[in-house]
Amino acid sequence: MRVEHARMHAKHRGHEAMHAEMVLILIATLVVAQLLLVQWKQRHPRSYNMVTLFQMWVVPLYFTVKLHWWRFLVIWILFSAVTAFVTFRATRKPLVQTTPRLVYKWFLLIYKISYATGIVGYMAVMFTLFGLNLLFKIKPEDAMDFGISLLFYGLYYGVLERDFAEMCADYMASTIGWYSDSTSSASAAGVLWERSRHVLTAKRRW
Repeated sequence: MRVEHARMHAKHRGHEAMHAEMVLILIATLVVAQLLLVQWKQRHPRSYNMVTLFQMWVVPLYFTVKLHWWRFLVIWILFSAVTAFVTFRATRKPLVQTTPRLVYKWFLLIYKISYATGIVGYMAVMFTLFGLNLLFKIKPEDAMDFGISLLFYGLYYGVLERDFAEMCADYMASTIGWYSDSTSSASAAGVLWERSRHVLTAKRRW
């Protein structure tokens, strides 16, 4: 065993320097990539948002199918179908008067569901860390998996719906010609919904 150990050391002699070089290359690559991403976001925010949104929306689908996460796949399909329809309505020209309200209500609903899901998941994780799951005779592994899953669902769909909502608000604001650099997408969506509500109210009175 000593002879084999010595042979192994002799065989891998000098690899420490190579490993150090690999670590330095990795760190340098991460730093350069981060700087490039920041510059891309500052100079071309629209393309940056579109590419990152597409990747965040599509990439999990590959792992879902590969690892057979059917529950996530079903929720992803339902969310994608409704969001695709809402986004399609928001990008049409001319803009239908009821579209801003539809966009506002849908993404507000997803926001509330994601927020509540994240809160429940966080509470489940904290209760598991404090051992309160034993009061309900639930295994720590099951309780922690449940909490982390809810946290992931709330975080993932919360970020995803925020990006889609900003994109739809930008499209609708640019369609009706109501947009400025100092206007946020959230305020644009709110004003668009208010305008559509006032128009519908006036039509009903007329």
